[in-house]
Amino acid sequence: MGFQVSKPLEFSKIAASPDTAAVPAKPAPPATPGAPTSPAEHNWLKTCWSCRVLSGLGLMGAGGYVYWEARKPMKMGYPPGPWTITKMVIGISIATWGIVVMAHPKGRAYHQ
Repeated sequence: MGFQVSKPLEFSKIAASPDTAAVPAKPAPPATPGAPTSPAEHNWLKTCWSCRVLSGLGLMGAGGYVYWEARKPMKMGYPPGPWTITKMVIGISIATWGIVVMAHPKGRAYHQ
């Protein structure tokens, strides 16, 4: 199941319905110079500031929630176990990932 989900969609193998088969297909418009030619070349997180802020804040919020939920038993007086500490580390990691998405350090190396 995972193999089929991870494969890209191939629209050329989908059979057309009989009523649309008679309509001639439109040719693709010519690519304009400077426009991205494939979806792999255009990454929204590199160009869209609001997308980076929204996803970064979302990840920071999710990481904070995981961290504070892991600390709840400690506040009630229970000693932390390995699973509690693991959840705290995962929460901190998710929040850090949000900071990295917002800061975008790798993209800055490519700017000129």
